[in-house]
Amino acid sequence: MIKRIQQKIKNLGKLTLFFMLTSCTFGAQAHDPQNTHQETPLLNQLSQKEIKEGWQLLFDGKTLNGWRKFHGEAATSPWKIEDGALMLEAKGGGDIITEHKYGSFILELDWKISPGGNSGIFYRVVEENQKEIWWSGPEYQILDNDNQSYSPLATEKSASLFALYAASEDHTRPVGQFNKTRLVIKGQKVRHWLNGYLVAEYEINSEDWNDRIAKSKFSVFSKFGTEKRGHIGLQDHGHQVWFRNIKILPLD
Repeated sequence: MIKRIQQKIKNLGKLTLFFMLTSCTFGAQAHDPQNTHQETPLLNQLSQKEIKEGWQLLFDGKTLNGWRKFHGEAATSPWKIEDGALMLEAKGGGDIITEHKYGSFILELDWKISPGGNSGIFYRVVEENQKEIWWSGPEYQILDNDNQSYSPLATEKSASLFALYAASEDHTRPVGQFNKTRLVIKGQKVRHWLNGYLVAEYEINSEDWNDRIAKSKFSVFSKFGTEKRGHIGLQDHGHQVWFRNIKILPLD
């Protein structure tokens, strides 16, 4: 009888340890900001949890609704839908922007770039007296880091704030695979995530920011990075690029 009791206690201890370890593992996964080690279960859809939290879908996977050309009307060819992704097929589509403006937010999306390709994600874009989208909107860079005809600077590689803040590490997946971007903007503080890794953070209008701007090509553009609200933009850099699962959580 005593041996049976001891064995039950031993088994109970193992079971308790199992649940403790399982709980810790699940807890660690829950703190992964993008849950990047798992495939997105819903393509171009919001989960019930996301809907309750206030997330908004910026691309339905079927149409170009909600997007238009920078300084223009609705987005058209060569922007198109391919296999549930918003794709730029060839040069000439022009940069496109969301119909609505956003201030503080969390933006998440998947992107895939073609071999040797270049593109970008702009934020707080305005059109008034701005000839180019990048005159006002800072750019989260998208690049095939490994197959360029030139040697890109650190600040020109994927997930960098183009020409200003370099991504700390290269966490891009091989060309042909989708990457997951998370862009977090709270007031003037900005964080760039790529495939689950925080790779860049900075504060707009800080002393460091202003010093970098003064030494850059953006110094002559008075609107660059100064707007509190603006459009989200996707760049036509003349290379094929795909976007999907584009969603935003407004924070203001």
